[in-house]
Amino acid sequence: MIEKLNLTMLTDFYEITMANGYFESDMADDIAYFDMFFRKIPDEGGYAIMAGLEQVINYLNSLEFTEEDIEYLRGKRIFSERFLEYLGDFKFVCDVWAIPEGTPIFPGEPMLTVRGPVIQAQFVETMILLLLNHQSLIATKASRIVRAAGGRPVMEFGTRRAHGGSAAIYGARAAYIGGCAGTACAIADRDYGVAALGTMAHSWVQMFPNEYEAFRKYAEIYPENCTLLVDTYNVLKSGVPSAIRVFDELKPKNKGIRIDSGDVAYLTKQARKMLDEAGHEDCKIVVSNSLDEYIIQDIIVEGACIDSFGVGERLITAKSEPVFGGVYKLSALEKDGVMIPKIKISENVEKITNPGFKTVYRLFDKDSHKAIADVITLDGEAIPEGDDYEIFDPRAVWKRKKLNNFYVRNLRVQVFDKGNCIYQSPSIDAIRDYCRQQVNTLWEETLRLEKPQIYYVDLSKELWEMKNRLIEEYNQL
Repeated sequence: MIEKLNLTMLTDFYEITMANGYFESDMADDIAYFDMFFRKIPDEGGYAIMAGLEQVINYLNSLEFTEEDIEYLRGKRIFSERFLEYLGDFKFVCDVWAIPEGTPIFPGEPMLTVRGPVIQAQFVETMILLLLNHQSLIATKASRIVRAAGGRPVMEFGTRRAHGGSAAIYGARAAYIGGCAGTACAIADRDYGVAALGTMAHSWVQMFPNEYEAFRKYAEIYPENCTLLVDTYNVLKSGVPSAIRVFDELKPKNKGIRIDSGDVAYLTKQARKMLDEAGHEDCKIVVSNSLDEYIIQDIIVEGACIDSFGVGERLITAKSEPVFGGVYKLSALEKDGVMIPKIKISENVEKITNPGFKTVYRLFDKDSHKAIADVITLDGEAIPEGDDYEIFDPRAVWKRKKLNNFYVRNLRVQVFDKGNCIYQSPSIDAIRDYCRQQVNTLWEETLRLEKPQIYYVDLSKELWEMKNRLIEEYNQL
C-alpha cells in the first residue's frame, strides 16, 4: 500500500529551509497553531466533502528522516549540522484536530488544525494540503455526480485518466466516499475494499470474428455477471441483437449491456425497447463516455433508459474545476500557556484569516433536523442549545442573525495528542454511509447543481470581536 512508503521528503523545499531557520533562531520549540481551510467550493457548488484524513494520519504516524534524507540535505550545503542532527532524531509531537471524513464542509472552516512546535507544525503543511485537497476535491465531484444520477449507481472508471498512480488509488477511495458504487481500479479494492467493477473493452469484441461469438464466449466464462459492450460496430443493428441472442441461448444471470458512444439518450431508449420486446426486462443498461453531472442530468431529463453510469476522466480529474484550493495558515502562537492570536490581512477580503484556536459547530433545526448554519467559535466557547443565539456574518459586519429552536454538534474531533494518534479511522463503508446521511441533512436548495442557496458559515460574537480588533490594530500601524 502507498502508506508504507516514507513520504517525509515529499514536501516543498521551503518547509525545510524554514525549519532550519526556526532552529537557528532558537524558535524550534515555540508553540504554533495552523489551520487548513478552503475559500471556494468547486464548480460553484453548494457544499464540499471532507476526505483524505486517514492518509494524513498514516503520514503523520510515519514521519522520520532517513540517513539518505540527511545526506541529501547535507549535500545542499545550506543546513547546519545541529539542525541535521535534530532531523535525525525527529519525532512528531503535535496535537491535531480535524473534521471527520465524509462530512459536508464549507469555505472558511478549519478542516484540520495542528498545534505544536512550529518547526513541526509548519513542516507538515505540504502533505496535509496534498492529501486533503485531492481527496476532498474528488469526493465533492463524486457527490455531485451521484446526486445527478438520481439513485442510479455510479461507477468510477477513471484509473487510466488519473494524474498518476496515487491519484488513481486515492481518487477511487474518495469517489467511493462521495457515493460511487465501486471503481475500475483493482488495487483500490485490494487495499481499501472499494468494490472493483468492470465489463469488457472493445478489443475483446474485435478479437473475435463477430460480436455474437465475442459475447457468447464472455457469457460462457462469466455466467453469473455478464455485461456486454454493444457499441463496437453498431449498437442497434448488431450489438443489441447479438446480446439478445446470447441471453436467449445461455441465460446468464445479472445480465446487462454497456453503451460507450453515440447519442446515449436515443440509443438507450431504443435498446430498452428491443430488450423488453425480447423478454429481457431484467437486463440492465450501463452507459459511459466522458460523462459528468451536467450530461447525466440532461440525458435523464431526455428520458434515457439507464440503470447505472460509468464515469471516468471528468470525475477522477474533477475536469471542470480540478483544484480544491485549500490553504494552511498560522492562526495563533502560544507563550507561557497564553494564546496569542494571529491574523493574515489582505486587500482581498476573502483572504483575511480567522485568528485564534477555533472549533466548528453545526446547528440543526429541532423539527426538521436540517442543518441551519455552521458557526466557527474560539475553542472552549459553548453554544446554548435552543436559546436565542446571535451569529455574525464574517463577510458583512452589519449582518447578524438570531437563532432558536436548534441543537448543536461539534464537527471536529481530536486526532493526535502530543504526537500519539487517539482517533480510529472508520471503515470505508462507514465513512460512505456517514457522508450520505450528512449530505441529506442539507436543504435541497443547497444541494442544487447550479446556483445553489448559500450555506452560511458565521462567527461567534467572541471570535468576530477578536478578528475585528486585530484588523483595527493592524490599521493603526
